[in-house]
Amino acid sequence: MRTQDVLAPGASLSTFRPPLSIVIPSHSRPDLLRLCLASVARFAPANTEVIVVDDGSCVATVSHAAAEFVGVRVVRRPRAGGFCVAANAGIAVASAPVVELLNDDAEVTEGWADSALARFADPRVAAVAPLVLQNDPERRARGLPPLIDTAGDEYDFGGFASKRGHGSVWGEQVGESRGGSCSHRPAHTGRSPENVFGASACAAFYRRDAVLAAGGFPEHFGAYFEDVDLSFRLRRLGFEIVYDPGAVVWHRVSSSYGRNPSRRTQERQSCNEERVFWRNVRGRRLVKYLPRHAAVLTGKALRRWQEGGLLPWLVGRCRAVLG
Repeated sequence: MRTQDVLAPGASLSTFRPPLSIVIPSHSRPDLLRLCLASVARFAPANTEVIVVDDGSCVATVSHAAAEFVGVRVVRRPRAGGFCVAANAGIAVASAPVVELLNDDAEVTEGWADSALARFADPRVAAVAPLVLQNDPERRARGLPPLIDTAGDEYDFGGFASKRGHGSVWGEQVGESRGGSCSHRPAHTGRSPENVFGASACAAFYRRDAVLAAGGFPEHFGAYFEDVDLSFRLRRLGFEIVYDPGAVVWHRVSSSYGRNPSRRTQERQSCNEERVFWRNVRGRRLVKYLPRHAAVLTGKALRRWQEGGLLPWLVGRCRAVLG
């Protein structure tokens, strides 16, 4: 695909705005979904397609909540399949060339989509990572500035992914958190996009055709690190992923699983993180980074032991390796 294939006659890169579909997977959280949809209804560009995937919610609570908003399309699944299954179902029926995957516990802001959509004028861009801020009512009540949830993903080939800027106060420098230099750019004033490893699926914009070409989200992952795996595959196809600090989204962090994840959730997190390494670190790169991976696992095991969560961590790693 070339730039002239996607630009309308007379359009410039600064005015390029492709049509948008927003896909919101949701399971039995109608109150959060209403807040999400209210923000979309207020700030989304005209003619945006909004798709809610009701992932097997009990008594169709999500479907009923979505029906309160005009023009929202509901895709109802008879049973819960997990985030990846729901996301793929929504992307499959989306009609626009660009799809934003939005968590139901996220809320968008004015101009967020215009800023991100302009980046797709470059046909090399497969995904745009917005600036995602933690929606923390306690900090807001105390008059404190918000914390960053993610400014795009990064990956260490020792075998772990991390969120750029996670936990930093909005306005501090945002850059690589491990093994790299900071970008030396305040998040609240920077308006120039930059290439990053990946985009967090809580609010990422994707070129639909690129996602389909890459095979979509790995449905056996369920949730966690599925976006990191997709980022690897998009990059192997020759695409780029861009962080755009002008696209701001609020996220109620960990509202899906609470502050103390269950043992099953811990096992899945551990398993999927290990899966990402073995699925994507290959050939000479695997030979190069395998010793580092062993060191990373040793460090993680020690930390989990100190925290009292070694067993679910080990179970998850073993499941990943043994298939």
